[in-house]
Amino acid sequence: MTDTTTHMEQTVHPSVHYGQSAEAGDFIALLKPRVMSLVVFTAFVGMLAAPGTMHPVLALAAITLIAIGAGASGALNMWYDADIDAEMARTANRPIPGGRVTAGDALGFGLTLSVASVVLLGLVANVTSAALLALTIFFYAVVYTMWLKRRTPQNIVIGGAAGAFPPMIGWAVVTDSVTIESIVLFGIIFLWTPPHFWALSLMIQKDYEKVSVPMLPVVAGARETRKQIWLYSLLVVPCGLAPYFMGFAGPFYGAVSGILGAVFLVLAFYVWRGEEKADRKLFLFSILYLFAVFAALGLERIISGFLA
Repeated sequence: MTDTTTHMEQTVHPSVHYGQSAEAGDFIALLKPRVMSLVVFTAFVGMLAAPGTMHPVLALAAITLIAIGAGASGALNMWYDADIDAEMARTANRPIPGGRVTAGDALGFGLTLSVASVVLLGLVANVTSAALLALTIFFYAVVYTMWLKRRTPQNIVIGGAAGAFPPMIGWAVVTDSVTIESIVLFGIIFLWTPPHFWALSLMIQKDYEKVSVPMLPVVAGARETRKQIWLYSLLVVPCGLAPYFMGFAGPFYGAVSGILGAVFLVLAFYVWRGEEKADRKLFLFSILYLFAVFAALGLERIISGFLA
């Protein structure tokens, strides 16, 4: 409790002055809309891929609550990390270090949305999906942000589970269960996260060094980071093909996943070799890869539903 209290006292950078009143857009920014959009998308695909049906109104309500829960964890992350956000160029203008939202308001906002989203999802859908949403918020806000991020270069590996839960939540919304299929969807994102974020960390390594966050390039160096990117890429591509070989995705998905997976491996190999700007190319392509793989799975389910 002492560490948390101390951190709360140090959260706001000394140079920040709250001379501006917060606007609605500032609180929306606390929710990390870009991250939230990926959560909503993968959770929606999880719902589409799951066997069974759900009333459209309840499905929309469930997706909205999953988005709110994801945003709540983002607000808690920004509350806790406001001190280092103020030091990094990429994050210095976020609402708290930018002086537009107080740390206390961000904390209250995040906690309120966390509790509300979990309770309401339990009422709208089922306890299984609500429990998974609660676990997601806890994993991102506490396990990753408060525990791992500033202590170990494995922060992204373990903490990446938080971003991998949404398709499992979507699957559970429909089925009230956790199955091997939903675990595979979890695995795709979980294994994708290290090469994606380590490629980014190679690009902004100096920022992490400045605030003493032990990202892998800072602790182990660029060469080891490139090696780890390559090794994780060798895992994520087969996992991306698993839905096809397990029979819950069709040939269209298999083709999309296979082709994009091959490109992923080529770019990761270039990163391993230290090719110029290869880290940036892999980072950008990895976003396309994850979106396209899940989009292919979702489109297959929508089309098969129309043809059924």
